[in-house]
Amino acid sequence: MKKIGFLSFGHWSNERGSAVRSAADVLLQSIELAEAAEELGADGAYFRVHHFARQLASPFPLLAAVGARTKRIEIGTGVIDMRYENPFYMAEDSGSADLIAGGRLQLGISRGSPEQVIEGWRYFGYAPAEGETDQDMARNHTQVYLQLLEGKGFAKPNPRPMFANPPGLLRLEPHSEGLRDRIWWGAASDATAVWAAEMGMNLQSSTLKWDETGEPFHVQQAKQIRKYREAWKAAGHKREARVSVSRSIFAITNDLDRMYFGSSRPESDQVGVIDDTRAVFGRSYAAEPEKLIEELRRDEAIAEADTLLLTVPNTLGVDYNAHVIENIVKHVAPALGWR
Repeated sequence: MKKIGFLSFGHWSNERGSAVRSAADVLLQSIELAEAAEELGADGAYFRVHHFARQLASPFPLLAAVGARTKRIEIGTGVIDMRYENPFYMAEDSGSADLIAGGRLQLGISRGSPEQVIEGWRYFGYAPAEGETDQDMARNHTQVYLQLLEGKGFAKPNPRPMFANPPGLLRLEPHSEGLRDRIWWGAASDATAVWAAEMGMNLQSSTLKWDETGEPFHVQQAKQIRKYREAWKAAGHKREARVSVSRSIFAITNDLDRMYFGSSRPESDQVGVIDDTRAVFGRSYAAEPEKLIEELRRDEAIAEADTLLLTVPNTLGVDYNAHVIENIVKHVAPALGWR
């Protein structure tokens, strides 16, 4: 069995063919797609976070709205850039959203990806300490956030407060019990995956990875997952770790599918450079269900993961993206033993 969700980058534009013309469109359609995915039997609704872009940016109002409109589906991010985050404010926001959702948040966080602007986190009021990098800053914010989610008191109460306090040091409120175990780290390298395991975070491995061995993407990603699980076991955590991978997968079942994806999807890995580092990008899958099933059987990383996130072309609208999800959940997943 494998959990299957969607991952939306939340694009919006006025370009011809886009069904998502404004920020309001993408927010409302994100909620509608989560509702549709739940009705179709999918397990997760995840959203990308990008600042200074015509995409989804501020996650917690959206996550809270999805939580209020759904009952069962997991609700998450992939990923929140921790360089931009105030851990204290984030602990309050995420706690509130998780309580609204009844404990269904699955928050993916990370150092983030290449930005739309130069050092955009500085506009949010953050800067690395002397001798540190922005990566260090993201990890520092993360460690503070994880400590806050444990719910231990740390703030000395005012002896003459406006409202009566419970005894002892105070924690941030509202606190959502169990959210600490539902934090995921988006890792692009083997080393960061191991660090995530040591910190007790679940692992999100996306459609790109630093090219550390020259092997096919899915092989490198599978090895990363195994190293993560080994580090998790060595760290002695009590609960079972979770791992997700993201893929662009389209089952071609009608002429519209064929028009969109019949011949335009790359059938091999792509290599590029991000932040002066060589990266390998996983291939997309697009074929009739029978062929698609055979191709997916050979993806080692999907086999290693317990959760698969389907990257969806959100600008094509809610109805078409619901069709994309339904094709995988009903026509592909059962044949692979995922259902």
